[in-house]
Order: sequence, then C-alpha cells, then structure tokens
Amino acid sequence: MSTTGETSGSNTTSTTRELMATGRPLTWVFAGDSITQGVQHTHGQRCWAEHVTERIRWGLGRPFDVCINTGIAGWTAQAVWRHLDHFVTRFAPDVVSVALGMNDCCEGPAGRAGFAEALGEIADGILELGTEARPVALVLHTPNTIATGSWNDPVEVGAYAGIVRELAAHTGAQLVDHHAYWSERFGGRPAWDWLDEPVHPNAAGHRAMAELTARTLGLDG
Repeated sequence: MSTTGETSGSNTTSTTRELMATGRPLTWVFAGDSITQGVQHTHGQRCWAEHVTERIRWGLGRPFDVCINTGIAGWTAQAVWRHLDHFVTRFAPDVVSVALGMNDCCEGPAGRAGFAEALGEIADGILELGTEARPVALVLHTPNTIATGSWNDPVEVGAYAGIVRELAAHTGAQLVDHHAYWSERFGGRPAWDWLDEPVHPNAAGHRAMAELTARTLGLDG
C-alpha cells in the first residue's frame, strides 16, 4: 500500500475544466462520509453534492452528465478503499470527488499514517483508471472545521486536513480546501453559522461547501 510520498498515479490526470471542454458527457462520482451523503443535518434541504449536481446538470447545461453520490455516514478512508470498486470504479467515472477525514481523525495522532496510506491507495485506484485518451480528474476535499463538544478534536481535524493537502500536491489532484476557507471565514472561531452541531454542516454550511467546490472546479461560470 502506498503513502502520500509514494502514490504512483498514471500521469493521465486532468482537471474538470479540461474534461468539460471536450464536450462529451461526463460521469461524476462523489465518495465520502455523512457530509457527502447529506444525511440528517440539512433537515430536508440539499447537501453540497446535490447543489453541485444541480450546477453541473442544470446551471451549466450538461443534462447528459451523470452524477452519483456514494457517500456513507461514518465511513473512513479505509472503508472506501476496501469497497472502491463498488462505490467508485465500477461506474467508469471521469471525475471522482473524495471527501474524507472527519471520521478518520477520531483515531488521533496514531491514525494519521493509516489515513495517509489509505487515502493514497484510493488516489492510486482512481488515477489508474485514466488513459491518455480518457484521463480522469481526481478532486480531494479537506474536512470542514468543527467546534469543541463532540467526539473528535478540532486540532486533529486540522492535522488530517493537512494530509489531504499533501496528497493533492503530490498527485496533482484538484484540492477543495474547506478547512482553510472556513478557518479564514470565521477567523479561527467555531463556524456556528454553518454548523448544525459541533461537527456536521447545516444547510448554510453545505451551500458554502458547494460554492467553494464550484469555484475551485470551474463550475461557477
């Protein structure tokens, strides 16, 4: 298994802008945990992946694109890696969004190496799908900032976000850095306006995540 320093991508990476510019319909897969799945804490409103899907298929006039959300509450990088074929690769995706770390960070400092290794394996598995004729775009997301009072530590969330950044830099994946954006937006204070409880974004937080994703991936114009 590889680590962030050993990831062996196939050099067939691309960006979402480049893939959309080809004009062909694309398949997008959103893999992650409960924040990607969009359960409970939006209270019936759209999650960030649903907002992004609407932007792609309606706002950008790409109705032939297919968007698949395979997020599962409570999931970790290890879980996604074990089931990568079922939840990602069998769809022959053109774009894969991976948003993990919030549950992984519960392992604390001792779990950082394992998270880096599993996330690196996920990246490898996705990038190996790409060919010169049909490259794949990999998108990595950092977890949002959290408040105290829940099962995980804000410091560890930040540390695991750093691991995601390192992997994105190493692989050339597009990075959507929610953690940095939320930290800047709220000056390091808890982002209660965007949280339903100490960890999970509320509807406003999901919209903020969607807007940052759209800007980063070139879906906003």
